[in-house]
Amino acid sequence: MKIDRLVSIIMILLERKKISAPELAKMFEVNLRTIYRDIDTINQAGIPIITYRGANGGIGIMEKYKIEKKLFTLSDITELLIGLKSIHSTISNQELLNTMAKLKGLVPKDELQQVEKKTNRIKIDHTPWFGNKRIQLSLKKIKTAINKNSFISFKYFDRLGQKSERKIEPYRLVLKNSSWYIQGYCTLREDFRIFEVSNISSLKVLEETFIPREFDYDSQDIYFKTDRETITLKLLIHESLLDIMLEFCGKDNITLYKDNKYIAYFPFVEDDYFYNIILRFGDKCECLEPEHVRVEIIKRIEKLLSIYKKPPK
Repeated sequence: MKIDRLVSIIMILLERKKISAPELAKMFEVNLRTIYRDIDTINQAGIPIITYRGANGGIGIMEKYKIEKKLFTLSDITELLIGLKSIHSTISNQELLNTMAKLKGLVPKDELQQVEKKTNRIKIDHTPWFGNKRIQLSLKKIKTAINKNSFISFKYFDRLGQKSERKIEPYRLVLKNSSWYIQGYCTLREDFRIFEVSNISSLKVLEETFIPREFDYDSQDIYFKTDRETITLKLLIHESLLDIMLEFCGKDNITLYKDNKYIAYFPFVEDDYFYNIILRFGDKCECLEPEHVRVEIIKRIEKLLSIYKKPPK
């Protein structure tokens, strides 16, 4: 959009002493004529533009006008770049790359290397170890559908393994605990629903569009907050689990038992998700208390064992 480009050009000119028109044209992927028209529009708006002639010439804003006019400090730009890079790890598209390039364009050339160095000191990677390309493709399709108010259809597998076909009006993508979710109005359930993107297959963006319903973003946030009752498990763990247990429990809730064994006090919600966490630790973890959780774990292990005792079909 022209207004976005004009604002971005002003931001760049406020930060730099000068920049060439060809460099701006390349940055915004437009021709030189468009850049010169934009500069003329900015000048007519009352922002004093100066043209520097010669081999090292370019376009700039009068220095006196720049005093106290900067929109972002170098610290602001560094933090913005860190945030954008973390999103780019899962939603990789040209728009994000362009935005990051524009932000870097606000940094004086003699300070750009230092900003990039600070940006690289923090890496936030939300991608899973496997299947990232499939999820990235799904996110790209969903983002397109949200922007165009297009219906999407897909096959969905819930946590109980039940399969269903859905058609929804997509309204928002949410990243929670390194997993992506899509919130939308489901035509099957005739209500707003949340779907985990990794459990979606055969995703299609339909040509059919919809008139957006009222979607209260603040009230919808409640579905990503848990008020479920949490209990504490007393676990006997092997030292090989210390690193991951520190993430769940914290250092103060883990004590040495003897030899290479530790006692960990583990925050636990009684649902499939948390039971599966405990089970995946295998023989390196034993639930000592409470008794009813220990009994439930035994039942789940016995059920799994009964499957593997039978010959494969």
